[in-house]
Amino acid sequence: MSSVFVEVALPVPMRQSFSYAVTDAQRSLVCIGGRVQVPFGRQKLIGIVLNINTHCDVPADKIKTVIEVLDHQALLPEALTKLCDWAANYYFCSQGQMFSQALPVALRNGANSQSAKRTEYRITQTGRETDEALLKRATAQLKILGLLKTQTLSPFEITDLELSKPALNTLIEKGLALKLELEHKVNLAWRDQLEMGETPLRLNPEQAIAVSAINQQQGYHCALIEGVTGSGKTEVYLSILETVLKQGKQALVLVPEIGLTPQTINRFKYRFKVKIAVIHSGLTDKQRLEAWQLARIGEAAIIIGTRSALFAPMAFPGIIILDEEHDSSFKQQEGVGYHARDLAVMRGHLEQIPVILGSATPSLETLQNALTERYQHHVLTKRAGAAQNVKQGIIDIRSQPLKAGLSIPLINEIRIHLNAGNQVLLFLNRRGFSPALLCHECGHLHECDRCDAYFTVHQGLNEIRCHHCGQQYAIPKQCHQCSSTMLFGHGVGTEQLEAELTKEFPNFPVVRIDRDSTRRKGSLEQHLNAIHKGEYKILVGTQMLAKGHHFPDVTLVGLLDVDGALFSADFRAPERFGQLYTQVAGRAGRAMKPGTVLLQTHQADNPLLRDLLHRGYGEFARTQLEERKLAQLPPSWHMVLIRAESHKPEDADTFLAALSQLLPQDKQCEVIGPMPAPMDRKAGKHRRHLMFQSKHRPLLQQVFEHALDQVEQMPEAKRCRWSVDRDPQDLL
Repeated sequence: MSSVFVEVALPVPMRQSFSYAVTDAQRSLVCIGGRVQVPFGRQKLIGIVLNINTHCDVPADKIKTVIEVLDHQALLPEALTKLCDWAANYYFCSQGQMFSQALPVALRNGANSQSAKRTEYRITQTGRETDEALLKRATAQLKILGLLKTQTLSPFEITDLELSKPALNTLIEKGLALKLELEHKVNLAWRDQLEMGETPLRLNPEQAIAVSAINQQQGYHCALIEGVTGSGKTEVYLSILETVLKQGKQALVLVPEIGLTPQTINRFKYRFKVKIAVIHSGLTDKQRLEAWQLARIGEAAIIIGTRSALFAPMAFPGIIILDEEHDSSFKQQEGVGYHARDLAVMRGHLEQIPVILGSATPSLETLQNALTERYQHHVLTKRAGAAQNVKQGIIDIRSQPLKAGLSIPLINEIRIHLNAGNQVLLFLNRRGFSPALLCHECGHLHECDRCDAYFTVHQGLNEIRCHHCGQQYAIPKQCHQCSSTMLFGHGVGTEQLEAELTKEFPNFPVVRIDRDSTRRKGSLEQHLNAIHKGEYKILVGTQMLAKGHHFPDVTLVGLLDVDGALFSADFRAPERFGQLYTQVAGRAGRAMKPGTVLLQTHQADNPLLRDLLHRGYGEFARTQLEERKLAQLPPSWHMVLIRAESHKPEDADTFLAALSQLLPQDKQCEVIGPMPAPMDRKAGKHRRHLMFQSKHRPLLQQVFEHALDQVEQMPEAKRCRWSVDRDPQDLL
């Protein structure tokens, strides 16, 4: 009998496949697209079988044997396999790395890919007959019991809806609820009869035109819905989804942040009585695998998740929707730097299904595709319902006294809105108490000894912390330079702003929402629920508070200290500033009450700022597109950023200089660098950048691919750590 060998893609940076021998017992089990466990050096790795051969070029005494065959059929459908192949080529990484991104962590670690038993929570007859008045003090139990009266709950629905597990266990102990372990039987009833949970809202003319145009298209097409904040983009998604679900097809909905997932789930749950699978990093590995399996077998009609949910297989692919498509969270920064938006468009093309991109502030890349008619373009200019456009104003704070970053005019405006019974949102994109620790005697600013950055003061935790490398110390009692005890926080962070507002407005509760205050699981959801109930009147937060949230009682939004965004070295800074301002401003006046937005600035005459406020993001973005074109910057040109870091700066410089010699410099291509990164030193390593641009994407792909083959053999490449970032979104 002839020997059998497999080519395996492994999750390692080497851009090649690896050959292994298959034993006689494994021959009937191994399949293309399935996982195998193999030896790799001293490790055991799990990879995907790319090919099965009867010959191998590796000498017989060198070839190793497959340890275990984990799957008897391909894990991913053909379209997703092609997507991974395309992405590996486009992002200059190995197939194994890309396949690893596409699989849930549990499958990467060798878990069973087939749906096993499932856990389900149901109400008992006793629970159904129980008088709810007996549980009026146990609100968490009462909430779960109310849900169980109308539906069964799975473990990851308990997590997604932020329900109390101790309260659930108490209900089970009382005999009011039941935990069942059931054999998994595929339920595809939703494909035959779609059950609606609520009557759809009436669409305005702009919404109706967008829905009609998208529904009339067949097969693949991509549409941008550019709608002002509060224009009802979600209602457009829901209307289109109704048509897709009635055809018995699944929908994949991507949102940028975990914080937006619960409100999105609830909105979709109220409209459609179907199984919804949720995939994001806040779930356990087991929960993510269960959701992935529900999507794969077609039981989940709607899959909602963050960036990683893009790779969820669909048995009946119908549509892909990206909400807030401009958000930088869709771009992965660590490992393979893929962009979920771009891969979603390619997946739609491969699966021959529509892709919808929605945003009030579309990225310049998407806007250019819409303006050149590669994408359909639907513009929603009116706010949904009776919501009015907000009033905008600038507060020039030059020479004005400030209290924790607040000007007197802004404080007075806050008081007016609070006394009227409304909520106020203040945006400050700096967490902590102060962004630096200053010695009042010698002027020394305490800098991280591993990064070119200052320590942030976190007074509540009694520590100074570097937000770049994570290094932290107790707040020092004496200056490191002159030993003075006169140390003060320099600048204002959200923690200090919260303290000042509590002192200034003692009768109005303040809530702070940033990465520090929402670190505990479930805390963000609790804060958001309390805001909606009106328990807090003043909302202080970073970007976490600005993205996609609907606060109907917020009538005043104040932006503090955003001037730094006007002077960034990153060419994307004006675009980001425009998006940030527009998104934060969009939290005001979203219901019946009129809204006001005030921006504090030292740059009241800045032309960029004036242009944004007077003409709005749409016109501002179109101007930015023209400027990028003249400057030969993305999206007009296409870019690859090569990052290198090492303990000795000359090692990174030498490597990038050698790489630059392999790249052409002419009318079609441009090489910029090597040069220090905007933050030269981070976590003890010196960082250097090299940018390569080309007017034509295929030319960039061809030239850089050729150079990369030579780079991997260079001795200089082994003296530093380096990475390739295709279409970089962050130059830091």
